[in-house]
Amino acid sequence: MLYILYGQDDFSVNQALEKVKADLGEREMVAANTTRLDGQHLTFRELRNTCDTIPFLALHRLVIVKGLLRRFDVKPSETGVGKGKFKDGLGEWEELESYIKQMPTTTVLVLIDEDVKDDNPLLRKLKALAEVKVFPLWKGKDLKAWIRQRIKEEGGNIAPRAVDLLAELIGGDLWAMNSEIQKLLLYSQGRTITEDDVRQLTSQVQEANIFALVDAVAEGRTELAQQTLHRLYCEGVTPAHILAMIARQFRLIAQVKDLEPGLSRSQVQDKLGLKTSYSLDKTLNQAKLYDFESIKQAYDKLLQTDLAIKTGKYSDKLALELLITELACLG
Repeated sequence: MLYILYGQDDFSVNQALEKVKADLGEREMVAANTTRLDGQHLTFRELRNTCDTIPFLALHRLVIVKGLLRRFDVKPSETGVGKGKFKDGLGEWEELESYIKQMPTTTVLVLIDEDVKDDNPLLRKLKALAEVKVFPLWKGKDLKAWIRQRIKEEGGNIAPRAVDLLAELIGGDLWAMNSEIQKLLLYSQGRTITEDDVRQLTSQVQEANIFALVDAVAEGRTELAQQTLHRLYCEGVTPAHILAMIARQFRLIAQVKDLEPGLSRSQVQDKLGLKTSYSLDKTLNQAKLYDFESIKQAYDKLLQTDLAIKTGKYSDKLALELLITELACLG
């Protein structure tokens, strides 16, 4: 029995693997008879020896190999012998096809990988023998349908506009999306999840990270700023949304600098339109780190970044990383 599970959506790959495990029987016995192998350094002999091992007090042995297919993805510019590539094709892995046909019926072999090219020679050789599932990143209508289905499976309900906002804020990272959905289900306690619920819960995490990003930028800590930027990426926040959040924060800082003296704390909070004391404190502290000239320069760089993305001069991620480095140099 052979499964091939691959794609950029590693959350769905993991879910599909869990389904395979569940179909094999009791969780504890499956775990005791599961072997994971690193496909990047695996030899055919090692795989064969593992697959030939009889399961202990169970019906099946599960063998999971990650990264084997990717060894044989060849870029158009690549020639000759490279890592995992052989002049005569697949090398020793030519034997895998015939071995699988005689592999013990007690063995379930699962090949897991990231994005693999359609012309991958090992994939083409094994396709006819396997149950193949491909998991591209979710986006657009498909992502929104996934959100609705996931919440329905968990026994919840969500308003259409809340679905739209969740898709916009989190994007196609289903690990981050699933985490947010669990929080929203807990927070809503059986009622329909609303747009306000999404704004309140999802924005809290992103807001904290955007403050950390602007702090790092203001203090000239470029490395920390880049790390925080990539943390936002990992949470599924799109580059366009990060750029908008940075612009919003610098706008708030500029507003603080322009406030008339003598205002009470609550008046300042109202004028800035901030809902929490945490947001107010962070913005007031950040405003102390900038003068009007540096704020003006920051605005200029934000505008240049927006134009670079829209004109196609740079990709959105590259433009944003350059922006963070330039902003950090202002301090």
